[in-house]
Amino acid sequence: MNNNNPHFDVIVVGAGIVGLAHAWMALRRGLRVAVIDRDHRCVGASIRNFGFVTVTGQRAGDTWRRAMRSRDLWAEVAPLAGIPVVHRGLWVVAQRPLALDVLAEFAGTGMGEACELHLGTQWGDLAPALRSEGTAGALYSPHELRVESRQAIPRLAAWLREQGVSFVWGQEVLAIEGDVVHGAQGQWRAGRVVVCPGTELNGVARRLLPGHALKLTRLQMLRVRPEAGFRLGSAVMSDLSLVRYHGYADLASSAPLLALLQDECGPSLDDGIHLIAVQSEDGTLVVGDSHHPHESPEPFASEAVDRRILGHLREVVELAECEVLERWTGVYPTGHGADCLIEKPAPDLRLVIVTSGTGASTAFGIAEEVFNTW
Repeated sequence: MNNNNPHFDVIVVGAGIVGLAHAWMALRRGLRVAVIDRDHRCVGASIRNFGFVTVTGQRAGDTWRRAMRSRDLWAEVAPLAGIPVVHRGLWVVAQRPLALDVLAEFAGTGMGEACELHLGTQWGDLAPALRSEGTAGALYSPHELRVESRQAIPRLAAWLREQGVSFVWGQEVLAIEGDVVHGAQGQWRAGRVVVCPGTELNGVARRLLPGHALKLTRLQMLRVRPEAGFRLGSAVMSDLSLVRYHGYADLASSAPLLALLQDECGPSLDDGIHLIAVQSEDGTLVVGDSHHPHESPEPFASEAVDRRILGHLREVVELAECEVLERWTGVYPTGHGADCLIEKPAPDLRLVIVTSGTGASTAFGIAEEVFNTW
C-alpha cells in the first residue's frame, strides 16, 4: 500500500473469507479497495475448514439463498484466481429408516427440488466409495463444490492484490473514527469501512457489538490418507448431519431421528459431532467435525472425540486404510439467533460476522447483499 495516498473508497478490516468476499464485491463495483489484517498472511479460521461450499441442508430462507448465490460466485472466481474446484456434489447417506424419512421430507421442499432421493441400497452403484449395504437410502445434491481452504484463501487474496486491491498485513486496527481507520502503526481514510473480524470478537469489534454476547465454537478436524487410488467423488454426510443442519433439523421428521440418535449416539451428540468427509487433490481426506462452544475455547483436542469422528467415517466410507496425517482445531463465532450478523453502526460503516460456521458457504452472497443494499 502507498502510505503517501492512503485514501480508499472501501477499507475492509479482516482477510478471512468474509473480508475477502467484501473486497471482491467492492472491486467488482470499480471501487478502490484496501484490506487490513492483523496477521502477516492468511492463517486464521478460514483456512482451517473444509473448503466445502454447502448448499443442501442450510437453514431455509436467507442462508440457503446466500449459499446458492455463493456457490455460483465461487464457480466464477475460482478459475480466475487459479483455485482448483476439487470435487462437486454431496451424498447424504441415510443409515437409518428414520433418516430416510427426513431426506424424503426435505426432497419435497423447494430446497430439495434438484436433489435425487434414492431408496434402498442400489444407489451404491453410483457411489462405490460409500457403504450402501444396510442403509435405508441416500440423497444426492448437485449443488455443492469444494476447494482446498488452506490454498484457496491465500490464492484469493493474492489474486485480489493482482487486480488492484491493496493489502496491509500485520496491522491491528485499534479504532474507527468517522472515515479514519487507526492502526497500530498508521492510519487510513475511506469512504466506507467494512469490519469482518471473524473470530476476533474483542478490540474494535467489541465496540461495534452492543447487546450481542457472542461465543466461539471449537471444532476438531483431521486429514487422513486412504489407500492408493481411492476416490470419494463427492462430499459425504450422514445421519448426524440431519439433526444439526437446520435445513433438515427444522423439519417435523427430524424429531424422531434425534430421539433415536440420542439413545444410539449420545456421546457423539454431546460432542456436537456430525460427519463431513471431502477429498483433496492429493487423495487425502479432510474429515470432521465436532462442536464445543465457549467464550475462550481450549486449544487442546480430545483423542476420544477424534476416535468417534473416525468411527463415523468408517461406518459410511469404504476404507481399507485410514492413516491420520494431521489433526487440528478450528473455531468460529456463535451465539447470534440467525446465521449472519450485519450491523450498521454508522451510515458508512458495516460490521459483518458469520455466526454459524457457514462462512465459506455464504460469504460471497452476504457481501453482494451488503453492497447491493448500501
